[in-house]
Amino acid sequence: MGSELIYRGHEPQPTSDLYSPKPNKPWSAVIPPIRYMLREQRLVFVLIGIAISTFFFALIPSSTTFSSPTISAYTSYAVSGSAQLMNPVRPTYRFNSGGKIPLGLKRKGLRIVVTGGAGFVGSHLVDRLIERGDSVIVVDNFFTGNKENVMHHFGNPRFELIRHDVVEPLLLEVDQIYHLACPASPVHYKYNPVKTIKTNVVGTLNMLGLAKRVGARFLLTSTSEVYGDPLQHPQVETYWGNVNPIGVRSCYDEGKRTAETLTMDYHRGAGVEVRIARIFNTYGPRMCIDDGRVVSNFVAQALRKEPMTVYGDGKQTRSFQFVSDLVEGLMRLMEGEHVGPFNLGNPGEFTMLELAQVVQETIDPEAKIEFRPNTEDDPHKRKPDITKAKDLLGWEPKVALRKGLPMMVSDFRQRIFGDHNKDDHAGTA
Repeated sequence: MGSELIYRGHEPQPTSDLYSPKPNKPWSAVIPPIRYMLREQRLVFVLIGIAISTFFFALIPSSTTFSSPTISAYTSYAVSGSAQLMNPVRPTYRFNSGGKIPLGLKRKGLRIVVTGGAGFVGSHLVDRLIERGDSVIVVDNFFTGNKENVMHHFGNPRFELIRHDVVEPLLLEVDQIYHLACPASPVHYKYNPVKTIKTNVVGTLNMLGLAKRVGARFLLTSTSEVYGDPLQHPQVETYWGNVNPIGVRSCYDEGKRTAETLTMDYHRGAGVEVRIARIFNTYGPRMCIDDGRVVSNFVAQALRKEPMTVYGDGKQTRSFQFVSDLVEGLMRLMEGEHVGPFNLGNPGEFTMLELAQVVQETIDPEAKIEFRPNTEDDPHKRKPDITKAKDLLGWEPKVALRKGLPMMVSDFRQRIFGDHNKDDHAGTA
């Protein structure tokens, strides 16, 4: 019996009923997440996290709100014969002498640029800013500045040093700008007068532009030279001065006057927060030894057993403030609410002959005095009226000339003769 092949391809297939899924239950979308949360005690960890977050945010108001909107800017205490300044948390800059920072509140350090920060005044300012906890960027082209003045900060993470000329633009992110960059002694600013006035004008424009871009507060260190050979004595901030615009000193005098103009124009026209200080004769450690200024000249000459050079009849008057007093004044001005300008100087007035006598008393009673013809456009009288600084900044100088001069002499003696000769000359002090 043979096999039979049966082909069923064309036979009708039995039809089954169409598939219809069961309708979704209303809670079916919620069940998987719930199961996920219940596995491995995830729900417990979520509840613990919520509790910790609630506790943390509940504590914030008690640690950041203050009973008064104004935090006192300064708490003074003695540090090496000068006052140490304590500053408010940015952006509050109100000055309140005698006030204290609330207990438990740590002051936030600022990021500050100091142009000319390797110079005489700038380096002392940097010391104070670093000491109070700020981060400082020093910008200096080392024309009159010296790395040795700031070397003790190398390795400090809050200190940076940039070799740069402010005549060229500079981009930084900072909270405050102390603009000190400019040669300040006749020897230096007369060396290249065009460069001097460019530093005062273009350099100031660049730093004001930086302040405008990043919203920084800007302090200009101007000079008593804006008063020229004054016809008013003592000089008050409202006096417009008597300056020779084409003299050998005008690159500095008129340069600083223009810098003040630019500063006020940026303040009025662009809303930049500015401060202006007019600095009178300042002395102290780290001054350039041969910079042509009268105090450094007399001290260096007396130490070297050379005659002290007095120009003219020696009756010209100057006022001399110690560098720590000036630094405190600059910091109070920066942190205060007033634009200025402010005279920062010591109203104690000395003739050049009287200064020579103080140097004789300090260094060598046998030191000689030599008279020479006076220099061009040399002011006959210079004395600041500091009433405005006393009233609005609570500032006045503390260090008398006879107290500050020995500290400067000690520094000059060490730099002129070196450590190995220091003891040999100690008896002349």
